[in-house]
Amino acid sequence: MAARPTYSFGEPDWDTVTRWLHLDEVDDGPVWMLNLMRYRPVAVYADGRQTTITGREADDLYSPVGPLEAIGATVPLLADVTVQSGAEPPWDRVAIALYPTRRSFFEMQRRDDFKAQYVHKEAGMETTIVMGCVPATLSTPPPDAVADLVLRVRRFVEGERPGPDPAGVSPVVRFDVDGVVLGDGRTWDEARFDRVAPGALDALSQVDGVAEQFVLVIDPLIEDLAGSVVARRGAGY
Repeated sequence: MAARPTYSFGEPDWDTVTRWLHLDEVDDGPVWMLNLMRYRPVAVYADGRQTTITGREADDLYSPVGPLEAIGATVPLLADVTVQSGAEPPWDRVAIALYPTRRSFFEMQRRDDFKAQYVHKEAGMETTIVMGCVPATLSTPPPDAVADLVLRVRRFVEGERPGPDPAGVSPVVRFDVDGVVLGDGRTWDEARFDRVAPGALDALSQVDGVAEQFVLVIDPLIEDLAGSVVARRGAGY
């Protein structure tokens, strides 16, 4: 049996990987792969090359646009983290890659053009969590030029659902987490994006029924979350 791959920046969840690999084609479908990323101060390449570029700069070199396009995947979100509260570790950037199917996610890992780019990801990443998500609700928040875009990744208290959000929180997209494929052993139930008015951010830590969460204020470089969900409503979302 071939040796399972190892990663310096996260541990594969083989239960999720195995479940996805054995999905029947009729049960598979689009998956929004959410990446939480923390970079090395200086990139470290496996081949020992000397470099002074930062982990973030190495990740920018990674940018697998060609392989993604080849399998029909898109990137509806790329954002820097500007403020964080809640669980550790601190994150530098978040991204979502939308794959046509879970199977296509694994197909990309086997592509030679992807592997050539991936050396930069390995060099730049200190730690990461990669989870597969499917949309649960989509809302149209009222326009508010001063409201921040906030991502909450949450694990609920077992047997409970979270309580209502405080005033000043306008939902954008809520995703259910279908599994973590790379991380630190923790599981998560929900990833949700909201517009949060000034003064309401601190109250997000006081929502009942939440066992653990990351609360991330993000500054998007690319953002088309709602559009990515609307475009795939025919796939059952």
